[in-house]
Amino acid sequence: MATPHKEGQPAQPATPGLTAGLLGLAKNLLGLIISRIELASLEMSEIGANLVRFAVIFVLAAIALWFAVAFWSVLLVMLAWDTWGWKILALLGAIFTALTVGLVLYARSVLLQGKLSLPATMSELRKDRDALL
Repeated sequence: MATPHKEGQPAQPATPGLTAGLLGLAKNLLGLIISRIELASLEMSEIGANLVRFAVIFVLAAIALWFAVAFWSVLLVMLAWDTWGWKILALLGAIFTALTVGLVLYARSVLLQGKLSLPATMSELRKDRDALL
């Protein structure tokens, strides 16, 4: 009858060693990091269009603001000269002021809706942090 081990030696446990455990942990950690990077890149591609739209709205709001400043300044000059041309300048100044306010409020709503953030990535990173702590 054959025995798997000699009489004076204990049987080797079937558990992996420290090195194998650390390599497994490193492999899992690398896989987790790669999946988070993939998720972040996916979300970055989704917010690319929103970022471009936000930049265009910001530029239009800045241009409209400068038009509002210019027309309101001209209006003050025209009112000081006491002529009839102030009515059209008042109308243009009011239009560009309303346009500026509308664009700024729209840009604010885009930011508050979180269209420029990475909600899924941040949620997964919070879960990872909570699991590790």
